Amino acid sequence: MSFWRGIFRHENREATPESRRLYARFEIAHTIVDFLAALCFIVGSIMFFSDAWQIPATWFFTIGSIFFAMKPSLKLWREIKLYRMGKVSELADRLQ
Repeated sequence: MSFWRGIFRHENREATPESRRLYARFEIAHTIVDFLAALCFIVGSIMFFSDAWQIPATWFFTIGSIFFAMKPSLKLWREIKLYRMGKVSELADRLQ
């Protein structure tokens, strides 16, 4: 199976207790990043009501945007790790 067809498969998440733990950790990280991004946008929006706070507000929007960009990066990283974990299991099974 090719690499791109092998990632984002539900079976990779449920294959072993280790893969389930890894999936759970990444889901927690994804939720934290999502919360931080939303918080930055809320703070930036409130700060934008004052002319004196527009530069810090812009920084909050920029930081929030970086957090939003981290979300798909975390998902891709998680799926690649899960895919590789499955490949290691296959190799171990072949050796037996």
